[in-house]
Amino acid sequence: METSQRQPTREGVIRAAEKVAAILPTTPLLPFEHERVTVFAKAECLQPMGAFKIRGAWHRLSDLSDEEKRRGVVAVSSGNHAQGVAWAARELGIDATIVMPQDAPRVKLERTRGYGAQVVTYDRMTENREAIAKALSEENGATYVHAFGDPWVIEGQGSTGIEIAEQMGRQPSRIVACCGGGGLSAGLALACPDAAIVPVEPEGWDDICRSLEIGEIQNVGESPPPTACDALQTLATFPLNFGVLKERCHEWARVSEAEIRNAQRFAFAQLRLLLEPGGAAALAAVLSGKVAVDDATVVILSGGNTDAEAFAKVLGTTD
Repeated sequence: METSQRQPTREGVIRAAEKVAAILPTTPLLPFEHERVTVFAKAECLQPMGAFKIRGAWHRLSDLSDEEKRRGVVAVSSGNHAQGVAWAARELGIDATIVMPQDAPRVKLERTRGYGAQVVTYDRMTENREAIAKALSEENGATYVHAFGDPWVIEGQGSTGIEIAEQMGRQPSRIVACCGGGGLSAGLALACPDAAIVPVEPEGWDDICRSLEIGEIQNVGESPPPTACDALQTLATFPLNFGVLKERCHEWARVSEAEIRNAQRFAFAQLRLLLEPGGAAALAAVLSGKVAVDDATVVILSGGNTDAEAFAKVLGTTD
């Protein structure tokens, strides 16, 4: 079935969760105190390749037919989806080509290659990554595995929510999630229909926040500001994602670069976890008071892939 003809469903999320549980350990749900309230952090930064993206990649690639697996896959990513697809492809014996920006964190480029994928780099400011990926896909007849606008990927990311509910013994009241293209937020909305889903974006890269405010898909504009959150630099979401988000998301938040750095330092000092900037955005929204919390709130710590030098600078500064 073509991706464009298929809609993500809660049944698909449950099936994805079963598939993920068969190959990956459950990531911990860690309590921490904020304003005298116990909040829970879902440590997806502890996945084998360092981010939640492994979930959607595994669900997508493991559902390919034998012929599709033989032809290989193509993906576009600044690093976490790249590593997820590369890891899944290696485990399934599939050839993977990943289109990545030249300025992606070195650790993400190296690890993607380390998992056996071929990496094709591009200039983020002058070249169209989608055009490059589609050309590669058409050339080899490979399956294009989109980072967020793919129903299997959305369902796979939603398996995070199924795990959370099982760990808590109930659905959370609210899930605060780092947001780029909306694959994780949409998947969580399908997984946990009784929970409020709160997407969080970096300031200036707030296309989903503005889309939810206006009621129609918006892009980031012509000159978005610099951000350390390479994983959240999405120009605009897809109708597939926005259809779910528009129905389920009634609050959202934007966070500053300083708030993100503060969240990275908090996670390191209080939770003993290393977070990349994009992986700390949801935590930043909670710590800065931009999202209200209660004792059934869960914050997704979505990724921990950052260069040592960049993280050392964060730890060595104050804002």
